[in-house]
Amino acid sequence: MLSLIDASSYVENGSPRYWFAGGRRRLLLALTIALVVAGLQAGCASKPAPSTSPYVDRVLVKKSERTMELHKDGAVYRTYRISLGDQPRGHKFQEGDERTPEGNYVLDWRNPNSSFYKSIHVSYPNDLDRAVARSFGVSPGGMIMIHGLPNWLTSPRLAAEYRRTDWTDGCIAVGNEEMDEIWRLVRDGTPITIMP
Repeated sequence: MLSLIDASSYVENGSPRYWFAGGRRRLLLALTIALVVAGLQAGCASKPAPSTSPYVDRVLVKKSERTMELHKDGAVYRTYRISLGDQPRGHKFQEGDERTPEGNYVLDWRNPNSSFYKSIHVSYPNDLDRAVARSFGVSPGGMIMIHGLPNWLTSPRLAAEYRRTDWTDGCIAVGNEEMDEIWRLVRDGTPITIMP
């Protein structure tokens, strides 16, 4: 800690000067540290500027809750009710098991002209998925997508039935209006985590 010392011990040109113990260098160092700490505290206390990007940062699917969340700037930005495959429990193991994979993937390309109302591809299978399937002598499958309802479906009553049940072959399905919004907010390369 800096402290005043006896001025009589320091005389310059016949006049006493008050000095802090340790001299001017310690005083300058102490002031510099105080300013840096104050600046850091102000920086930690301030909110980061909100993102101006129209895109979300990541997608999180919670299979057991039948929800898909779009996250932006570290917070949930949108939440959707989803439908999954006919066998929704467990990680996708092989082609035709009608399960939705679990793990970390990437939304890597899209198809505006699919058999369903728009579709965005999930990068399943990854290297581990292929290795596990190969060790059991089976194909891991693929073509897991986020998509809307089947294009042939025109009945509002039947569309409502689809929205209340698991009906895909392992894909993640939402309503068509929701798919339009997801299409706009999710760009290719967005990470997706699919949880049990």
